[in-house]
Amino acid sequence: MSNGSRVTPSVMPSHAARDKRDKNESTADSLVPGPNRVVGPVQMTGSAAIVRALEELGVTDVFGLPGGAILPTYDPLMDSTVIRHILVRHEQGAGHAAQGYYLASGRPGVAIATSGPGATNLVTAIADAHMDSQACVFITGQVASSAIGSDAFQEADIVGITMPITKHSRLITDAADIPQALAEAFHIATTGRPGPVLIDVAKDAQQAMMEFSWPPRIDLPGYRPVVRGHSKQVREAARLIQQAERPVLYVGGGVSRGHASVELAELAELTGAPVVTTLTARGVFPDSHAQHLGMPGMHGSVAAVSALQMSDLLITLGARFDDRVTGQLSSFAPKAKVIHADIDPAEISKNRTADVPIVGSVKEIIPELSDAVRDSHAVSGAPDLTEWWTVLQRLRETYPMGYAPTEDGLMSPQKVIERLSAHSGPEAVYVAGVGQHQMWASQFVQYERPHQWLNSAGLGTMGFSVPAAMGAQVGNPDRVVWAIDGDGCFQMTNQELATCLINKIPIKVAIINNSSLGMVRQWQTLFYESRYSNTDLNTGHDTIRVPDFVKLAEAYGCVGLRCERDEDIDATIEQALAINDRPVVVDFVVSRDSMVWPMVPSGVSNSEIQVAKDMTPDWDEED
Repeated sequence: MSNGSRVTPSVMPSHAARDKRDKNESTADSLVPGPNRVVGPVQMTGSAAIVRALEELGVTDVFGLPGGAILPTYDPLMDSTVIRHILVRHEQGAGHAAQGYYLASGRPGVAIATSGPGATNLVTAIADAHMDSQACVFITGQVASSAIGSDAFQEADIVGITMPITKHSRLITDAADIPQALAEAFHIATTGRPGPVLIDVAKDAQQAMMEFSWPPRIDLPGYRPVVRGHSKQVREAARLIQQAERPVLYVGGGVSRGHASVELAELAELTGAPVVTTLTARGVFPDSHAQHLGMPGMHGSVAAVSALQMSDLLITLGARFDDRVTGQLSSFAPKAKVIHADIDPAEISKNRTADVPIVGSVKEIIPELSDAVRDSHAVSGAPDLTEWWTVLQRLRETYPMGYAPTEDGLMSPQKVIERLSAHSGPEAVYVAGVGQHQMWASQFVQYERPHQWLNSAGLGTMGFSVPAAMGAQVGNPDRVVWAIDGDGCFQMTNQELATCLINKIPIKVAIINNSSLGMVRQWQTLFYESRYSNTDLNTGHDTIRVPDFVKLAEAYGCVGLRCERDEDIDATIEQALAINDRPVVVDFVVSRDSMVWPMVPSGVSNSEIQVAKDMTPDWDEED
């Protein structure tokens, strides 16, 4: 008898009773994601139950790579008419693809791998999803339960390894637990603060017979995310907004994850306050809006950074006061009171003490706050922010986002990205790797809608771009998807071009090729006396070009293009946009001496922001 027979026949409910229970749960148990169709009971293997549960949860696309411990699940997966499995070339690619899928579509991403090295190859993507609050479910095979702890072939304690970097992780050794475990995984991943969940399934649990029925009952007594903000705190926040002379809406990735861009726009226009959007929030408030000052932080706009520094009230929505935004924390926004709304209570007052903490979903809190602000306006009138906007407008006009011509005659990377944005428009999706090209993409693409911009922010994972763009394209097959990558990042995961070609996923890759680990080189220029230790990649102009990116693209069956002159940029981009039957890789050969400005050096006050080397704004003039 299998381990699944834990309920004695004398207390096991009849089929009729179970059918009645299932029908009731199909309408009453709304915690189970998906359409909640009533299924069963029916006998099947644990592996078949994994596939069936994914189907019932509404999953249509998964990314993965088979191996011994997950092989039992790959057999019934082959017969699924609902789920499209995309075979990646490296498990890390599967993980990043799941992230891109979630970020672009809003639907949870799914990645599957085998035990041992297959599972550990997912770790970087899991950590990345955790840092940036992304709803992804990772399913791994594990050695048979009788062999766990024996150092069996390809055994790794992936639950233990990932416990600090997942929202929830669970080892399944009993096939009967599979439906409930998967339903709970998707519920946990997608509710509250989104995050990755890992389900590790022993091989014998996949092979064992079990009785499948759907929907299962979700039983998570300690998991009750707060959604609605406390009304007293919301009213207090509205009071501070009414009194503020220099308010700023400090908007983080939680507004994007919470799908609250419409609500944000309403609050912004109601208050008249300036808006800054962090790296993970780009696009939730349109760049073209008159109240938008740009991105704050280490490489943010002067107007955004200085607005935070000079503010008397931070209306913080779904942001976490991370070090790349605050700079030296003790000197960040020194005169500002703080309203902090976030769905994760652990984030509130973690780095900066909140004067008005509001726990809940920004999707719920922002409309409540707008209503409270309207009530304040009805009594006292709308605050006059003319003087504040005079200061900000002067900053915006004096220190616009721009770049200097290159001195070596090669193309400016900023111009390449600027033109990419102009030709592709806001309906395209832009997915960056990590480094200088990421910052330039955040600065010089025009972002007008949420989910237009995807990147690895918190963890800063080189190699994110190509596989995440692949996932984004699967999630949004009708959009143009650009992977804006560096020549260093691209070489970490470019094998997924094979996956894209074979599966007809026509992403477009713009390699910003400065023949260097560019951001590291920039720091070496500024802080290490231009001692370029191990940052030359030999991929660009006047090098041996290893690899030749055009030939590499062609070897994968993609279209390979190269652009080295300013006058060819527009035509090259248009040529890439005209090709939609396969991936396109464009090698944009740019100057290695171009730097990302503005810049706040690490560990110093944001007031020391530099617009170019050794050039800091004159703050006295702006005050």
